[in-house]
Parts: sequence; C-alpha cells; structure tokens
Amino acid sequence: MAPSQELNRFGHHLILGISSTTLSDEDKRALSELKPIGVIFFGKNFLDGTPYQVWLEKFKNLNKQIREYTERDSMFVTLDHEGGRVVRTPLPITRFPHGLLLRSHAYEVAKATAIELKSLGINLSWAPVADIFSHPNNPVIASRAFGSTPETAAQGARDYYLGLRDSGIIGCAKHFPGHGDTSQDSHIELPILNLTLEDLRLRELIPFKTLIEAQIPLIMTAHILFPKIDADVPATLSRSILKNILREELGFEGVVVSDDLDMKAISDMFTQAGTVARSFNAGCDLFIVSRNINSSSIERTYRIAEDFADSLGKGSLDESVVEAARERIEKLLAVTPQYSVQALDKDVLLQHAQLAIASCYS
Repeated sequence: MAPSQELNRFGHHLILGISSTTLSDEDKRALSELKPIGVIFFGKNFLDGTPYQVWLEKFKNLNKQIREYTERDSMFVTLDHEGGRVVRTPLPITRFPHGLLLRSHAYEVAKATAIELKSLGINLSWAPVADIFSHPNNPVIASRAFGSTPETAAQGARDYYLGLRDSGIIGCAKHFPGHGDTSQDSHIELPILNLTLEDLRLRELIPFKTLIEAQIPLIMTAHILFPKIDADVPATLSRSILKNILREELGFEGVVVSDDLDMKAISDMFTQAGTVARSFNAGCDLFIVSRNINSSSIERTYRIAEDFADSLGKGSLDESVVEAARERIEKLLAVTPQYSVQALDKDVLLQHAQLAIASCYS
C-alpha cells in the first residue's frame, strides 16, 4: 500500500459516500486516512420513519463526526437533491417537482430548496441537470431535465442555478457533454451516443454554454461513450471532450467533477491501473465515490487512491496536473459557506409546501 501521505493527497480530490446514519469503522478509517475534501449523502444517511427532530439530531451528529475524523473545518457537504424522484431526505423536507414541471418557478423553487439544504448543513447540490429531454425513452434523465429543447433546458437550468447561488448553495451542471439523448442508464451499463461534435454544438452544449456564461463553478462529467468524438473512452476519461471541448472551446475555468465512479458504466475501468491518471490528464479535478451502487466496502476507494499514488510515483501523472486541479478545488472551497444543521421553522416549511403545489399546476 502507498504511504498514508500519498493516499491523503488523493483525499483533496475525493467526494466520499458514507455507509449509514452512523460512521462504521471503515468510514472512520477512510475519513481519518484519506481525509476527503467532501462527502456525498444519500437516503441511507437519514433515519427515515422518525420525527423530524429525531432524524435531524442523528444527522447533525453524523455531520459533526465526519468533520472530527477528517479534521477539516471546511468541506464540500453535498447532496443529490433535484426534486421529483431525486430526493434523499425524509419529510418534512419539501418534495418539489422534477425539473420539467418547474418552468417559470425554477428560480424560486431553487431558492427555497437552498434554504432547506442549508438547514441540513449542505453547501453543494449536484444540480441543476443541464441535459435535454430529447429521447422519449431515456431511462435515467427524462423529466429530470428542464426542457425538451436546448432553449427551454438552458433557461430552466440557468434559473435553477441562480436560485441556488442567490441563497448560498454551490450548484453543479450535469452531465457533460449531455445525457439526455441516451436510451441506456449509466448506473447499469455504458451508454453510447453516435453524435458528432457539430451535433453537440447544435443541441447538447447549449445549456452548458448558458451555465458557463452564468459562471457556474462546477460541471459534472457523463459516463457516456461518444465514438464519433472519442472512440476509446467515455467522457469522464476523454481529453477530447473535457479539455478540447469543455475547457478550450467553451472556456470553462471551474472544477470538473466525475459522476459517481461506482456506476457500472465506468466502475470496471477504475479497477485498472492508470485510469485515475488518465482521467486527471483528460481534465477531471474531483472524483465522487458514493459506495452506494456496486459495493459499500471502502477497499475499492483505497484501490483508486493507491492507483493515484502509483501514477504520481511512476510519472504517468504529472505533479503540475494534480496541482492545477487542487488549486481549482481550493479556490472553490474558499468561497463555499459552511453551514450548521438546524431545524426549519414550521411556517417556512408550509410556504415551501404551497410553492411545491403551485409549481405543479402552472
């Protein structure tokens, strides 16, 4: 195994999933040794079926312990929280509708959502979806998108991002360069899209371009193969897509984050030596390992961290690439608020419930 200080370096580029509502011994080990720059929460991290004050207190203790074991005062505390079917939290956190229904309400719904996220100590939401609902049989995006045209998807995603931002939550555009036209679910298999770069320019890239112009600080990669652009690897590993298109053509200067490395579309690739280096060299800065899909074991996370350390040692991953990625991450973390967990007022929750109903019917 690589020395702990080398594994710890990977922690500066890691968003890690936690196994349950309390820290397991494996969680404690990973948090204290890898010291991830952030964590990602799922439904498994909330004590469901209990009163609000009970599950909130449990979650507050979990947050406190995570900071103690990482010894980090500043972290990305994150949640996949789009509304619709992508909601992880128990009631009374508001069930806002999915993006396609929001239309003119996207900004105010995002502002209300941000208030609720801050009450949970969350400072980064993996939203908005910048994909376009262009494939009627898309099993994974569909109504999560804000529209079925580039223009409606771009407008809704921009409004939602601005709502999050104006209420103090970091937003992330996903899934670059576009997941809306697939008929496969990347949680299960690797989707393939036979689109040319010109096809992307005319459709998929438009919402991302709009969000970049609005200065969104994070963009998440898609685990999708675009053989007419890069026949060898999916977007998460593709220099052609992340460097040439996202960085150079679209001018994005923020943090590029991978979609979950535990997703079946890409998980096997990240068991192969050199894959982490390839993703860094392609333009990825930050990596999500949810421990939520393939395996809850921490050992796979350690294998990825060791591959990172080995690549640095062998020279297949240059120090300058890692340092540039770290600088982008640290720059974002420096302006990321740190929130404490606290209960919301009943009147606020009632107002949000009314907004959720209104946004479904207009």
